[in-house]
Amino acid sequence: IAIMGGSPEAMFDLGIAEFGGMETFIQKDQKVLVKPNIGWDALPERGATTNPVLVKRVIEHCFKAGAKQVYVLDHTFDNWSDCYKNSGIEKSAKDAGAVVVPADAEKYYQQIEIPGGVKLKTARVHELVLETDVFINVPVIKQDDSTRMSCCLQNMMGVVWDRSFWYNNNLNQCIVDYALFEKKPSLNIIDGYNVLVKNGPKGISIEDVVQMKSLILTTDRVAGDSASAKMLGIEPEKVEYIPLAHKMGLGNMKLESLNIKKIKL
Repeated sequence: IAIMGGSPEAMFDLGIAEFGGMETFIQKDQKVLVKPNIGWDALPERGATTNPVLVKRVIEHCFKAGAKQVYVLDHTFDNWSDCYKNSGIEKSAKDAGAVVVPADAEKYYQQIEIPGGVKLKTARVHELVLETDVFINVPVIKQDDSTRMSCCLQNMMGVVWDRSFWYNNNLNQCIVDYALFEKKPSLNIIDGYNVLVKNGPKGISIEDVVQMKSLILTTDRVAGDSASAKMLGIEPEKVEYIPLAHKMGLGNMKLESLNIKKIKL
């Protein structure tokens, strides 16, 4: 589902309804992990982090679907408490009833195996990835100097501890390898409201941002990243990890073959 032209709340309400409601993904009394991008100490309008208004609405729908508890976290690059606060996500998430948890210490992470990984064969993942029943991925579309763009697949770097290994051992391959891990997001909610189109992943000023007022909902991370690349004016084939993920059977980058419902508000 690709939606344009509305507020984050209105677009998400419409998009999730097209999927049959959040009840399609969450059963009563389940524990849910909502994973936005909170990686940078930047205000929401800078486009470096997921829109807090969207995060709040997603959490509200989780509880409406019967979730017992909703957790929000990210292993940030900048100081975690500053990122949580200044992104607006900590307040929005708490206002919606979620538990916002830290991810800044190795004690929160557990070792997992990644069968089939080419470069990344093990990783230490946040314990809540393993302990929750449902994983909702809420990345923001943005340009990224390391990989050309960041979205669904790269947002997973915020649930692992040892990401320095990724940067030193073929980052694009590690992003794809991690996607082999069995605990995959049930739904990807892609924030394209304020889009950082240059100087990513953090940006320098508001002039780096284009307000696109867009939202994509998909169960296919590769398709979601491919559509997001197009929004940035980048052909998906030019983002190294997208064709790698497609070839490894992790999703479909061929947008022309997909059933995409487009809605304009």
